[in-house]
Amino acid sequence: MTPTALVLAAGKGTRMRSSLSKVLHPLCGRPLAAWTLQACQDAGLRTAVVVGHQAEQVKQVLGPDHGYALQAEQNGTGHAVQCAQALLADASVVVVLPGDAPLITAETLRGLLEGHGDALCTLLTFKTPEPGRYGRIIRDANGTVLRIVEAAGATPEQLAVDEVNAGIYAFDAQWLVKEVLPQLKPSPPKGEIYLTDAIEAASRAGRLRAVIHQAPEELVGINDKATLAQAEADLRARINHAWMMKGVHMRDPSTTYIDAQVVLGAEVLLEPGVILRGKTVIGDRASIGPHVSIQDSLVGPDAQIKASSVLESAVVGPRAAVGPMAHLRAGSVLGAEVKVGNFVETKKAVLGDGAKASHLSYLGDCEVGAGANIGAGTITCNYDGWGKHKTQIGARAFVGSNSSLVAPVTVGADTIVGAGSTITGDVPEGDLAVGRGRQKNLSGRAEGIHRRNAQLAGKRFDR
Repeated sequence: MTPTALVLAAGKGTRMRSSLSKVLHPLCGRPLAAWTLQACQDAGLRTAVVVGHQAEQVKQVLGPDHGYALQAEQNGTGHAVQCAQALLADASVVVVLPGDAPLITAETLRGLLEGHGDALCTLLTFKTPEPGRYGRIIRDANGTVLRIVEAAGATPEQLAVDEVNAGIYAFDAQWLVKEVLPQLKPSPPKGEIYLTDAIEAASRAGRLRAVIHQAPEELVGINDKATLAQAEADLRARINHAWMMKGVHMRDPSTTYIDAQVVLGAEVLLEPGVILRGKTVIGDRASIGPHVSIQDSLVGPDAQIKASSVLESAVVGPRAAVGPMAHLRAGSVLGAEVKVGNFVETKKAVLGDGAKASHLSYLGDCEVGAGANIGAGTITCNYDGWGKHKTQIGARAFVGSNSSLVAPVTVGADTIVGAGSTITGDVPEGDLAVGRGRQKNLSGRAEGIHRRNAQLAGKRFDR
């Protein structure tokens, strides 16, 4: 028999005021419920999920690694577990917990299981000076747990109890499935079926226990966008702390945002305002400058990504330098020691080792050979209004400033393109290409133009 976690994720989450199911709201790069499921798996539990609202979307996002049960109508927690009975047939212990508890840790779940022993039901509880609407844990004089009393039905004496129910339980699975779930009945006034009835059954049998958790902030459920933001801040702090313990240098962890799937190498430097999203990988000793945003990209060892640059599905080779204020769009691949400078944008651009585009250029749908130099203001004209076309620039080519390369076009290796050229045809290897009108100097014409402009402006012209 297998210890199993049953995650309740069927609710809509109306207080989120969102069209997206509550359990799918993103937190540090993962959907909310995925954090709960990961903690369960790390604790050695097989995972099953009860879905309801947006069931197919929830299943698709959370993936195939879990069992699923459908609660078509949300009629209470007991009803949710009843819907999942088939998934619990071979379970030894079942841990029931909500899908909106992303801060729960594997260590906490292991502690719950260790405290469970031969109990029929074990509650995870915590103490708080403001118990509010939480159910109170009622114990006898010897400290034995007797029952849970909901706040709405508690006496003044019971309301003063500071130990409350966290809504996370461990059950003897076979007892729960065979003896308790078939007996659960709807409760007035809403006609819902509550799991707390199973807890009362364990109490009557004298086999109810409670494990007091010392970090109540870990047990907070997400009910609205405010608690969602606080949970993300807590998870972000965990992630950042873990990376700093591995040697990553963060100038200001409070302004550093790292998704759960990001991988950082040794001695990486992250300046304030860095955002690393998705499946980003940062190589050893790379430096990420202030206010840089990187999504699903690979940055090689010893590379520099300078201030306010944006990378999206890009690859940056070792010892390359990007920015400041550069934009590498999807499909950009930079080789070793490439330089892409300020206000350069690339898209589906492959730059060979040592190539340079230092200023104010757009390189789209192109290949740039090793050691080539792209002058300031150069653009590859890749779109003709109907489709995209490719530009090939050979190794060691020198493209002068303010040039336009009209694709499809090939500029061969060791060529020179004169500044200000519009290149519409292929340039053979080693050639000089100049594609601009011939300059004319008209003697003495400047003064007349100055006088006319001054007259139009109502001003006096003096040489």
